[in-house]
Amino acid sequence: MSGEIKQVGARLRAFRHSRGWTLDELAERAEMSASTLSRLESGKRQASLELLLPLVRQLGIRLDDLVEPEVVDPRVRRPVIHREGMVIAPLAPEGSPVATYKITYPPSTEAPEPRVHDGFEWLYVLSGKLRLVLGDQELILTRGEAAEFDTRVPHSLSAAGARPAQVISIFNDDGMRMHTHTPAE
Repeated sequence: MSGEIKQVGARLRAFRHSRGWTLDELAERAEMSASTLSRLESGKRQASLELLLPLVRQLGIRLDDLVEPEVVDPRVRRPVIHREGMVIAPLAPEGSPVATYKITYPPSTEAPEPRVHDGFEWLYVLSGKLRLVLGDQELILTRGEAAEFDTRVPHSLSAAGARPAQVISIFNDDGMRMHTHTPAE
């Protein structure tokens, strides 16, 4: 029996205890015998949908709440991307619903050509100074400052001054492709 299934009884007992109910109280509410519930909680009776459904209804939980998801290694092990002098370190796993990166922009005297794409971008400056060109504005953001903007407005990002700028950036798929893939030549 897998580890997730073995834990159903213990989780069932924990949910019952969190409600302050006795075995008899939950069994009566779920219209089953207290001995059946006791055997389920102790793992001596195999859990089935027929037995679990009335219990989860009474407890106000989902079946999924009784099964612990498989614990996976949370570390992100994706290669760093080097593009146009930037160092782009992925901070979220491949396929994550949120594209998050630590981007180091090299020192630059000029802003790159502004780009446009669908979506929004959120960023936070870790160190250095970041030049954000957004439409007709040119803003200098420093350590601890954040910005959020609609990426359909022409924009560009670059380090301002003699030092690199390190930034945490979060954007949607369109933004991820724009920032991490080399344009087709």
